[in-house]
Amino acid sequence: MPLFIYRILINLVLIISPFIIVFRLIKKKENFYRFKEKFTFFSKKKFKKKLVWFHGASVGELLSVIPLIEKLEKNKNIDQILVTTSTVSSSKVFGNFKFKKTVHQFFPIDTNFISKKFLHYWRPSVAIFIDSEIWPNMLINLKKNNVPTLLLNARITKKSFKRWKIFRNFSKSIFKCFDLTFPCNKETELYLKFFGVKNIKLITNLKFIQKNSIIKVPLHIENFFSDKLFWCAASTHNGEEETCFNLHKKLKKENKKFVSIIIPRHIERKDELIELMNKYELKFHCHSWKKRISNNIDIYLVDSYGETEIFYKLNKIVFMGGSIVKHGGQNPLEAVRNACKIINGPYVENFKDIYKLLEKFGISQKINSSSGLEKSINQLLNKKKETVKINKKIKKIGTKLLKDITKELNKII
Repeated sequence: MPLFIYRILINLVLIISPFIIVFRLIKKKENFYRFKEKFTFFSKKKFKKKLVWFHGASVGELLSVIPLIEKLEKNKNIDQILVTTSTVSSSKVFGNFKFKKTVHQFFPIDTNFISKKFLHYWRPSVAIFIDSEIWPNMLINLKKNNVPTLLLNARITKKSFKRWKIFRNFSKSIFKCFDLTFPCNKETELYLKFFGVKNIKLITNLKFIQKNSIIKVPLHIENFFSDKLFWCAASTHNGEEETCFNLHKKLKKENKKFVSIIIPRHIERKDELIELMNKYELKFHCHSWKKRISNNIDIYLVDSYGETEIFYKLNKIVFMGGSIVKHGGQNPLEAVRNACKIINGPYVENFKDIYKLLEKFGISQKINSSSGLEKSINQLLNKKKETVKINKKIKKIGTKLLKDITKELNKII
């Protein structure tokens, strides 16, 4: 019954999809030339040989499997690698990598008919879903076609578990479509067992893996910050920027060359943030602007996707957003891989295993208020502690993880 209801709802989405697409095109959330891929009008060709398929929601999931794709590109048994995501930002980030075998397409709308058409065209030898990307029609049709299907870096939060639990039998039937699952924490492992999943191999989070960075700090940005005192608030959510702006005004009184780097989780909120900065009478520069950075700015606003690492390389103090507001936190591992010290609020339940490990290593500091944030930033600005040893520990975890997962995948391929 739940599957029947799901199929009715997803078909309704398909019927109204032209209106949704037009709206998203206006908002620049769809690619004008490629949105048809979501309806299985493909822009890339399939080789009639062995294909490995990765699917992740957006930028974070894509970047987490880049080191794995780089390894598999060298595997002579694989003729082609397909990567699907759902967002324009992730397709732009994919374009930064120069792969030989790997192509990108947008994930199709999950109707029964469209998912069948997708599989008929691409005929994957292996399907790998990342994090919490679970699409019933696609998974059922993969099972019917006997395609080995994996859930990599599986992450089920307490909130999503409660939702799946409402339709327990339906959820069990969907989760059993996975032949092998790699949960990224013990909590997810327990939830998968609850739904009757048998073949489970617990791993640490994929984002521990060090990828070969293609990003360098642009010279004009490096030169601007060379004589400044600065910190970074990354993946911030509504309500957190205001805390950062208040804090900035306090710290600016102590040092006239103090600059705050703000990287909102959703850059679509840019206009809202500009309005807020004007309200606070803060001088700002947007990363996307093609003009010289004024020397007396307060806020450097990063309003583009896929360039966060520039500011992790440049700066070593990062407040990780989604943790002062009740969001559940954001993954801090990209910042950690770039040897940054992390400050986080109390609400990090989505990544509690990671934060627990970082706290153990002395990489992260937990704060409970804006005054705590101010105190932590001042401490770290004055400390200038080397983070080479920390970086080596993280790299060691990542190297072992990449080796273990590649070994498991090679068994299937």
